[in-house]
Amino acid sequence: MFSIFKSVPSISIEELEHLVKKDIKLIDVRTPSEFKKGHIKGAKNVPLNYIEDYKGTETVYVICQSGMRSKRAVKALRKQGVDAINVRDGMSMWRGHRVIGKK
Repeated sequence: MFSIFKSVPSISIEELEHLVKKDIKLIDVRTPSEFKKGHIKGAKNVPLNYIEDYKGTETVYVICQSGMRSKRAVKALRKQGVDAINVRDGMSMWRGHRVIGKK
């Protein structure tokens, strides 16, 4: 009944900076044009409106521009049984290297 108030597992952008040095699954739920303007190396672009098509069994970290779309995506993925974790603050706070223009 009150599922909109449930918190989702989340990490900070600083925690993500350490995790991306390892082999993790990272989904970027921004639009393809946002993704092409700059994303984290190794991230897979799965726009929010296609998140229900995602299939995976490993823990996945989810990022967007500000943390709002990724939070919605994490809720949808967790309903599907995927161990998904939100990245708070999103790409707007990312200070690391960005890949530009590639999928």
